[in-house]
Formats: sequence, C-alpha cells, structure tokens
Amino acid sequence: MRMGKYEMGRTLGEGHFGKVRLARHADTGRPFAIKILDRQRILAMKIHDQIKREIATLKLLKHPNVVRLYEVSASKTKIYMVLEYVNGGELFDKIALKGKLTEKEGRKLFQQLIDAVGYCHEKGVYHRDLKPENVLVDAKGNIKVSDFGLSALPQNQQKDGLLHTTCGSPNYIAPEVLLNKGYDGSISDVWSCGVILYVMLTGNLPFDDQNVVVLYQKILKGNAHIPKWLSQGAQDILRKILDPNPVTRIDVDGIRAHDWFKQGYAPAMPFSDDEEDISMDEDSLNITEHNDIQDKIAINQINAFQLIGMSSCLDLSGFFEKEDVSERKIRFASNYSPAYLFEKIESIVRKMGFQVHKSNGKLKVIQDCKGLANSRGQESLLISAEVFEINEYLYVVELKKSSGDCSLYRKRGCIEPRTFGSVERLLTTTPSLSFI
Repeated sequence: MRMGKYEMGRTLGEGHFGKVRLARHADTGRPFAIKILDRQRILAMKIHDQIKREIATLKLLKHPNVVRLYEVSASKTKIYMVLEYVNGGELFDKIALKGKLTEKEGRKLFQQLIDAVGYCHEKGVYHRDLKPENVLVDAKGNIKVSDFGLSALPQNQQKDGLLHTTCGSPNYIAPEVLLNKGYDGSISDVWSCGVILYVMLTGNLPFDDQNVVVLYQKILKGNAHIPKWLSQGAQDILRKILDPNPVTRIDVDGIRAHDWFKQGYAPAMPFSDDEEDISMDEDSLNITEHNDIQDKIAINQINAFQLIGMSSCLDLSGFFEKEDVSERKIRFASNYSPAYLFEKIESIVRKMGFQVHKSNGKLKVIQDCKGLANSRGQESLLISAEVFEINEYLYVVELKKSSGDCSLYRKRGCIEPRTFGSVERLLTTTPSLSFI
C-alpha cells in the first residue's frame, strides 16, 4: 500500500477515529508515523473542530521535544497526518518497566518536558492533557510530547483571559480545572508536569482513588504525600508544583530557576522557522482531496500468501530458509480482526497455563518456568511470536524458540498450528509478542 510518496507499513496503534501506521519515504527511506483518520467517524462524533485544532497546533510547534507534523493530506474518506516517528514507546511503559526512575534520570526527562511545555506556552499553546501516555521516548532516551487533540490556543480563551473547558485525564488534572471557574492553561499544564515528575520518581500517583468523586476531592485538597527518601531538592520542587492554589503555584520560569532542576540542565533549542518546514496539502485547514491516495486495497484481491493461508494448519517455514528441525519456525497467514484475535489468544494461553497482562493495546503472556525444566535439569523454554505485515489485511505470524530446551519446544505443541491456531488471529495489531 502506498500513500503518495510514502510506503505504508505495519500498524503501530489504533484508536476510536483511525489508526497510526509506520511508513517510509519512498526516496529517502526515512521512517514516519502516519495518522490515518476516518472522516465519517470524525463527523459522526462531532470532533472536526478538535482535529483542525490539533493540526493547527502542530503546525506552530518546531521543537526537539515535541512530535513534529510534517505533512497533511486527505482523500474523500481519510485524513493523513505525516508525523515524526518516535520508536522508543511511551514514557508510561518506561516507568512501568523500571518501577520508578532515579532522580538523575527523572530530572533529565523532566527538564526536557519543561522545555517542551514552556516552548508550547510561548507559542500560545496549552496542552491540557499531559500524562506519561502522551509523552513518547525516542531511541536515544529523549522525550517527545504528543497528542495535542485537547490543546487550546489564545483564541479559545474567553474575555477574562482564561480557559473554561474542563478536560484532561482524571489523575493528572489540575484542581482549578475541576472548579469550573476558569483557569490559566500554562499553570494547569505545570500541575500535570508535577504529577508526571512524581510518578517518575516514586512509581506511584500522588492522587488516586477508584471513586472519581473521591479522587477529585483529594486533588482539590492537594495533600500529596511526598516521600522522605527523595532528596530535599526533589521534595521541595514537588511541593511547589503540586500547590493546589494556582496563584502561588510555581510557574515554568520558577521551575527553571530551581536548584534541583538546574543540575546538568542543557536547554533544548527550537528549530528555526525554515528548518524542516512542513509541507501542507490543505488550505487554512480546509483539507484538499487527492484522488491519487489509495484508501484501501480491495477485499477481493488475493495473492500467494492468502491462497496458501487458506489452509490454517500449513507450515510455511520451508518457504523461507533451511532450519534444523528442532529449531524450526512455524509461519502462517491470517486476516482476522483485532477484537476477535485478542479474545481467542487470551482464552487459549490461559488454558495452557499462561498469565495474560494487557497494557496499551499489547499483550504480555507469562508462565512460571519452574515446572518446565525436564528431569535432566535443562533450561526452561522461551518461545517468541512475531508478526510481519504483507498488506493492510494480511499478516504472516512466525513462532520460534528463542532459548531453552529443544525437546520442550517440540513437546509444547505450540507450535502446532492446529493446537495453537488462534495465534494467527492474534498478531494483526501487535508487532511482537513473547511467550515466556
């Protein structure tokens, strides 16, 4: 599949209004993330203004710690946003993997977050939905603020110079936003940054409760427990940011002047106006339509993989390379829907004794290895599954032994597509999945 000068690849994620796909520039090979939005859904959900606001916002922002928008184009049914590809995942995943970050690492990321947010404020952009899930991390460990769908511009302010729309994520929302009396978008963003810093340094939320009403009461009181094992500087800056009174709360300039923040601080420089300029196929956000964009591949098309894949138990390993039989990979094709495949994989792996963890559209399938070692004391087995996208509707799933006892690999049957056949319905949305 191709969209203009971009060759479309695997799906990176899906949402209510479309999906994000990896793409490469046909001439340079440079990777991009293309956000594909369904126009009918956008109109049905009445969020056309929100999408236009996000595009308008991203057009303004050219900073190394903010996800870049390079191009916008559209067809009669889709809107295509060509974005910077950030391949390190979400800050949320980074924190979840480690439990919490060291003060040194957390401070570096917080410095980049404040640089990005401060730059946005200078441009008159207030994010209003800052949280670890909306902060991406690149391969070098640098952050990129993303998802400006709820952002506000100066023209969104009322005559009092304040914003009045209550929005954001419950655990990260500032107390003044909850009061519905108007709020300063820059100061409320600072509060959310403080919650993110707290989560990075402690691994916990400063305000949390299953009951949303109780949660909001805690936020309004602002009595966050600051652990004594944090350094005095970290404790101090957290207290000053998580001040429930927006009038006395520290602002971006105050944060930059704080001794704890200044340690090892090297401010990021925004891109110049003529650097990596954005190419837009739209006029004042009235996006023009291009008939040469391929919206989708006709369902009735068929290729060799689909023909072979009609036999659900067919092992395609021999089509790719020669392997030792004990190490042999199993490959098969699938075109089932994500909802169906996730349901089936969970059902199957639980019957096999695995535990299933769901997080941000991904599955982690884990099994205690104690019972897997054989009588000769050989190591336990690690099996991995990976998906390769052939086109928008067709995927090849590969199962292979990553490490461990070959006899266990043969014995586990997983390995036999008829027994574990629903795996072929699993990986249409998950780039890589391991069975441990």
